[in-house]
Amino acid sequence: MAQSEQTLYKFGESPLWELQRTYYEEQGIKAWQSGEVPQYITSNPIMAVAYAEIVFGMLQDRARAGFKAEPVTIVELGAGSGRLAFQIVKELRELMEFSGLSLPPFRYVMTDLAVSNIEYWQRNSSLRPYVEQGVLDFGVFDAVKDSELRLTQSGDIVRTGELGQPVLVIANYVFDSLPQELVYVEDNKLYECLVDLQFPEGTGAGLSVSETLGTVTLDYHYRRATELESESYPYRDVMELYQRQLEDSHVLFPEKGIDCLERLGRLSREGFVLLTADKGDHRLENWEFAEPPKIIHHGSFSLNANYHAMIVFFERKGAIASFASHHHNNLNVGSILMLPDPASYAHTRMAYRRFVERFGPDDFFNLKQWFDGQLPTMDLRQILSIWRLGGYDAEWFLQAGNRMSELFGNGTEAEMLDIRSGINLVWDTHYAMEDRYELALECGRILYQMEWYADALLFLERYAVGQTSEINVDILYTMAICSYEVGSDETGYARKVLAREPEHEGALSLLVLLEGES
Repeated sequence: MAQSEQTLYKFGESPLWELQRTYYEEQGIKAWQSGEVPQYITSNPIMAVAYAEIVFGMLQDRARAGFKAEPVTIVELGAGSGRLAFQIVKELRELMEFSGLSLPPFRYVMTDLAVSNIEYWQRNSSLRPYVEQGVLDFGVFDAVKDSELRLTQSGDIVRTGELGQPVLVIANYVFDSLPQELVYVEDNKLYECLVDLQFPEGTGAGLSVSETLGTVTLDYHYRRATELESESYPYRDVMELYQRQLEDSHVLFPEKGIDCLERLGRLSREGFVLLTADKGDHRLENWEFAEPPKIIHHGSFSLNANYHAMIVFFERKGAIASFASHHHNNLNVGSILMLPDPASYAHTRMAYRRFVERFGPDDFFNLKQWFDGQLPTMDLRQILSIWRLGGYDAEWFLQAGNRMSELFGNGTEAEMLDIRSGINLVWDTHYAMEDRYELALECGRILYQMEWYADALLFLERYAVGQTSEINVDILYTMAICSYEVGSDETGYARKVLAREPEHEGALSLLVLLEGES
């Protein structure tokens, strides 16, 4: 390791967190477009449906209590690419319209630290209709310190105590990335963990922030922390519990996360509801004998979120927390109702029971990983069933496209019709990012093989619109065939093929047919 003068930092104040902040500010939307930061696990249709159903339950609870006039403000922290927000708003609007119930309206506020992310949302074609309808807004919000919401589209500023409805907070992959303190418990005593950051020899100028984070290792040091045992310490009750029940345990403590929720809660006179999904533990036994944390690097970095501390802290203030009774595998999905009378929110709590506790996003992701490996042996019925289960997810469609093509010869008319309608659904529900044009190409390819030529041509033309370089000759030829099959006398696609490959036999024959019929 590089030899340098040792500098010790409190864990929550180490340069790691400033590097993390710089990474997101510099990368902006590219962090998600490049795939460095994972998004599918927390932004897929199953996650969106679960959250939309819980929000729908809360709207029913507020209506039942007689509060229908004022909109419910939904604040998503670290909204990133915007994919989850788009899917939740779309699903929630459909639920409200389908139910026909008299409910309070809602306003969904996407927030992030990076201004460039907000500029991306403002340009995004999938989000624009909801902005124009007044149900979607954006804002820069620093979860570490900000205490008001400044909205970019409406110009509104939401300050302490201004909301008459509870604020609903969505925080996916947020608490694992906010600064956390690290406490060590041994012999009923609390120790503060200090860290020294070490980098390999030769590390220096020229490395990106992500590369720097990927090389760092932490050396841990311990200092007796009697201040954490003081009656004046705001989290004394939680620390006292850890003192009594843990031994030889390193515990990440989410001071910044709890403080963020309290600041957001103070925007409303009715408290807050939290919906959250993260790598984290809500069971005390999972923190017992815990080793010093290992940094999980994925462009940025993340650590496990301590949901247990959040639950204890807010339940002692009267909250009701819901986390799955079974053990999660990839993602812990939970809710905290920090409200004057949380037990009265029956629809909210029942929605959690139906869409998370019984079978939720973590269960779906576990199955999805298994389905991926079984795809080569599946038939069309199974592929279609999984596609429906996943809410006509584009990722599954792109994975399954080649297998579908292999099975078309044995497919029934009903299966072909279901695939056709599924393709239209996947397009309508897909969030517009750079992969949208590749999705259009795959939709066109599949529809062409199914001999739905008019539909195929529509998708291939959508693909062509997004291309900045020359389109592949094979794609142009497919478009020429579709044009001919739908009865068009348009020769443009065939001529484009011949301009690139003058001896292309198929295009020559097609041109003869088209000119002979004109």
